[in-house]
Amino acid sequence: MGLKDLVYGAYERRLATQIPLDRIPRHVGVILDGNRRWASAQGSTSTQGHEAGAAKIIDFLGWCDDAGVEVVTLWLLSTDNLSRPEPELDQLMTIIETTVGNLVGQGRWRLHPVGALDLLPSRTATVLKEAAEATAEIDGSLVNIAVGYGGRREVVDAVRSLLADHATQGTTLDELASLLNAEHIAEHLYTKGQPDPDLVIRTSGEQRLSGFLLWQSAHSEFYFCEAYWPDFRHVDFLRAIRTFAERNRRYGV
Repeated sequence: MGLKDLVYGAYERRLATQIPLDRIPRHVGVILDGNRRWASAQGSTSTQGHEAGAAKIIDFLGWCDDAGVEVVTLWLLSTDNLSRPEPELDQLMTIIETTVGNLVGQGRWRLHPVGALDLLPSRTATVLKEAAEATAEIDGSLVNIAVGYGGRREVVDAVRSLLADHATQGTTLDELASLLNAEHIAEHLYTKGQPDPDLVIRTSGEQRLSGFLLWQSAHSEFYFCEAYWPDFRHVDFLRAIRTFAERNRRYGV
């Protein structure tokens, strides 16, 4: 072990001691951004960048487990990404399918797909559904796999589901309008029944949400990291958690 590794390890341990155990976020959402720019900087292909990003996921989930995070949402592919050229999209889907299979093989997490599965290739949608079924009984943290996800699409789907449910009950539109509130819509989101994200992390230096968990992130804390996702390290994660712990969360103010 070199001097650099020793210094890094010491800094990592010091960071960990600065995080109060009662200030750990229950739900962490992550926008895994920068794979292609990382690849370009390395002189690699976009596919290699996405593969490097996929390889980081198991490490990240392990860090969340160690910290005591109960729910993680990983945004792997947006609805906008579905318009990419077909060869690149096919490669992305293959990487996502392989990644999901690897997560299932770990046997450590309950996987839950979030997104418009009807927009995905049938093969990818099947992989996601089977992953949820295969891990449903695992006594581990919950990991939302956001593929074909868009925040606006989620809200639209929630409203459609809400209207369909009440139509089957014979509720008129006037009756529905009189009783409708935010909780009713929340009950029809992809993440229904889950705590909203306390912390949202975005890598690559971009400082926007791009529609990620649009409804759920109303009171979230945000942490923007300069590192591209494949370069995201444990110390970067600990810094994000420490920053969250230091903030005074004033809901609605």
